[in-house]
Amino acid sequence: MADSFHDEEILGKAYDARLMRRLLVYLRPYWRMTLFALAAILLFGILQAVPPYLLKVEVDRYLDPTGRSRLPGILAGFLSHNPAVGIAQIVFVLLMPTVVLTFGLEFAQSFAMQLVGQQVMYDMRKQLFAHLQRLQMSFFDRNPVGRLVTRVTTDVDVLNDLFASGVVALFGDVFSLFSIVVVMLKLDWKLAFLTFSVLPVIVIVTAAFRKAVRESYRRIRVAIARINAYLQEHITGMAVLQLFNHEDISYREFEKINRSHMEAYKDSILAYGLFYPAVDLLGSVAVGIILYLGGGMALRNLVTIGTAIAFIQYSQRFFRPIQDLSDKYNLLQAAMASSERIFKLLDMPVTITDPQMPLSVVAGLAQSEALRSGEAGG
Repeated sequence: MADSFHDEEILGKAYDARLMRRLLVYLRPYWRMTLFALAAILLFGILQAVPPYLLKVEVDRYLDPTGRSRLPGILAGFLSHNPAVGIAQIVFVLLMPTVVLTFGLEFAQSFAMQLVGQQVMYDMRKQLFAHLQRLQMSFFDRNPVGRLVTRVTTDVDVLNDLFASGVVALFGDVFSLFSIVVVMLKLDWKLAFLTFSVLPVIVIVTAAFRKAVRESYRRIRVAIARINAYLQEHITGMAVLQLFNHEDISYREFEKINRSHMEAYKDSILAYGLFYPAVDLLGSVAVGIILYLGGGMALRNLVTIGTAIAFIQYSQRFFRPIQDLSDKYNLLQAAMASSERIFKLLDMPVTITDPQMPLSVVAGLAQSEALRSGEAGG
């Protein structure tokens, strides 16, 4: 059988507004839980900027006495002048509640969206199976069962990943990045731009990563579809396969398909293995820039020591959402491809329809008419 019979469609755009609108319809019954998760992740993004700022406050007020006047009026009035008491206030009154709240928000968001993802997956699989039951037999002659099984299982699983850890988490990463950028610019715009100096290189690395992963993912999808279709055909036809003594030929064909899947995954692993260390390396370069230039600025009293230390923390937190956004891009692309295939199946017209008057009803009407005619004749 020709390879094209088993191939998946070529991946389309990374984001398709038409497909996304159709996907969001499945969230409508669970909009309250989704809204709760969105609020939790947005507040979580704000809190990401708090711990480094509290570290700055502690250093400037208690470890660098010359920086006390630079503290905001609210904190300066709240914190004690006694270093031991003030540090305890920062840790137990400000930091610990922030850490506990951050943990609670992350758990609540993750748990809520996992529940929503499972509900959406359940609804979508019911709809797909009900639609498959109504399609004409010629459709199943043209489409291998393995491909249809992939639609109801693997493709729906990809959409579950989108709803459970993609849509809401995407907003969380963007908001975390936005919060960190705002605080960095407010603290010191010169150090902020020093941190941002590695962004052009990150953009180039991210673009190359997306291109490599996009191609490897397309090959993985094609290989999965071929494996499912091949297994379905040869396992159901195993009696014929053994009758004609084609076990060795079939084994070699499957080994070739299986190897293509492994090679595609190895390319994907290589891309991920290079991308994340590259971003970490660039983040370390940004930290080195802050240590060298920011430390010099602190020695010249252009910035406080606490500000320089806080920027090291912020620079490390700044690159995590960038990594996550790149990963979410691939998840979004996979979801768009899977949703296009799922909706293509759901949009397949049903030519077999129930008659307006079923045969049992017609027979009953005819029998009633015959009885009435007999009574009239009598």
